[in-house]
Amino acid sequence: MSVAVDHRPISIAGFPLQAWAFAGRTWLSVVVALYVSFWLELESPATAALTVAILAFPSRGQGMEKAGFRVIATVIGVTASIIIVGVFTQTEWLLLAVLAAWMGLCVYASGLFDGFRSYAAVLCATTVCLVVVQQIDTPQNVFIFGMQRGAAIVIGILSVALVNDVLSAPDYHPAIAARLEGLHLKIAALASRSIRGEVMPPATVATLLREITSLRPEITSLATESSAGRARSAAARTAMVDLVFQLAATRTLAALRAAGKPQRENLNIAKVASDASVRKTEDERAFAWMATELRRRDSDVLAALASLRQGTAPKREWRAPLYRSHRIAAANGIRAAIYFGLAALVLTAAGWSSADVSLTFVGILIALSALSPDQKAATTVMLAAVPVGCLLAGILEFVVLDGVTAFPLLAIGLVPFVMVPAMLMTIPNPALLSFGRAILVFTIAIFAPSNPQTYNPQTFLFSCLFLSLAALLLFICQHLAPPISGMGRLRVLLTEVRRDLAQTTIRPGYLLTREEAMFRDAVRIGQIVVATAHQPTSSSMVDEAIGCFDRAATLRLAGAALDMLPSDTSTQLRERAIAAVTNADGPALLAVANALTSKAHDGHSSEDASAALAVVGLILGAAPAAIRRNKQ
Repeated sequence: MSVAVDHRPISIAGFPLQAWAFAGRTWLSVVVALYVSFWLELESPATAALTVAILAFPSRGQGMEKAGFRVIATVIGVTASIIIVGVFTQTEWLLLAVLAAWMGLCVYASGLFDGFRSYAAVLCATTVCLVVVQQIDTPQNVFIFGMQRGAAIVIGILSVALVNDVLSAPDYHPAIAARLEGLHLKIAALASRSIRGEVMPPATVATLLREITSLRPEITSLATESSAGRARSAAARTAMVDLVFQLAATRTLAALRAAGKPQRENLNIAKVASDASVRKTEDERAFAWMATELRRRDSDVLAALASLRQGTAPKREWRAPLYRSHRIAAANGIRAAIYFGLAALVLTAAGWSSADVSLTFVGILIALSALSPDQKAATTVMLAAVPVGCLLAGILEFVVLDGVTAFPLLAIGLVPFVMVPAMLMTIPNPALLSFGRAILVFTIAIFAPSNPQTYNPQTFLFSCLFLSLAALLLFICQHLAPPISGMGRLRVLLTEVRRDLAQTTIRPGYLLTREEAMFRDAVRIGQIVVATAHQPTSSSMVDEAIGCFDRAATLRLAGAALDMLPSDTSTQLRERAIAAVTNADGPALLAVANALTSKAHDGHSSEDASAALAVVGLILGAAPAAIRRNKQ
């Protein structure tokens, strides 16, 4: 008699034990950071606690990678602050214009990266806001303030690292491996269905490409996880690129079946591919070769996944290039500069003595919202999180602590105010995750722990007022000059897709391999999928983008087929092949493939080149004329 075993994780109050462990590590890191900051008598111990709140991640590698970029960005930001103050300190309006330009430049740079590199770019802007704007009336203190901030950030980073090591924070590579294996199973199932003649909807392909490429920043963080981190990161990156290539090969196989002259619903691909004694027709040879290529790519994925699990470097390593749209990044940068400039005008015109605090918060919120693909939604989340953070900070300061000065009581009082938002950050919901992190950051920022704690109601109310005003000002600015919409990003990306397809050819000296170029195209497809959120009329645009992805993959296969030509191929035949590939001429490619097949039977090793050219020829021959003339 078998007994059912419940493998569900143990939960307390609806949260698994892993979430409670993460929340406990976050609280302990905050306490350690504050204790060391108080002991060293730093001017801004709250910065150390805020660093912990920003670096809090359930796994070890992500927090360490973000910490490294935070240090780099702080150094750049402090250096820029010293230069800006030194050059423009006597020019009030010009100083504000320079700060707005710096904000726009950092947001533009953020748009050219992903993951924590993007975060580091906007952190350069927030550092300048904190150092320059807050010290705008006392420029002689900029250097000292910057050094104090840097010291507090280092303490926060060391606190997170120490606590994660002592309490054995989990590694992230098992989760990455599980997700890659799940995607591999999905693609393998699609390949089986494609061989049977089923058609993959473009929306399904686009979603899969988005799921694969979205792992890129997370895979990068594996390098800082352990001594085997670099090898695991390389293996996971290679598996990710090979998955994209496997999916593209599956699409090619489906297109080849649709382009084949006889409709073979019951074709046994494995038999046709392996039986060398069978005299195959032109399309059977092409189909069998493509099926063999698909199986080879499947083996490459399995080998890379095995290297990831074992912590060894893959035999062949791929890069995973990011697609960068300079037009979208520039549009976001210009708008960020406009938002900061409008807010500066309003606050300067108001003439408040503490307006610099609100302007600092405006700059920070602009930078943070720029990290989201939907900036309006991010600002709305922050607008909702600000009053909650102010309320929690008020309860902590004037109800829970209420004048106490003993550090143990401070540590105990922080428990619910740190652990509850940290547990929200473990929920697999982007909105709740962002809301939880925003609450944690705003609560610590408003509470501003110091030694000794001031417990000044007026200072507290002013901080709440200026933070709320900053969020409201950014909300209004984004409605006066709206960020680039999802449909706007979609149009720009689709224009760039068409442009790149027209330029896809066999270009000598091209810096990316065929696999890497295909991955970069897949990253852009993922960006298109993100841009289509809440866009009901965008399905035709996704279909066109996937069609361009397929065509680019076919043309790159043609270029690879030319590389397969034997060295003893005649000059005339080689020139015919190059001309057919350059003109995307399907019938001419089939003619070259037949000529190569005849040479192969005479003892020449040109079967692969012949089959690859036949694959491209059949697909291009069945494509509309507009597709075949893509170079024009």
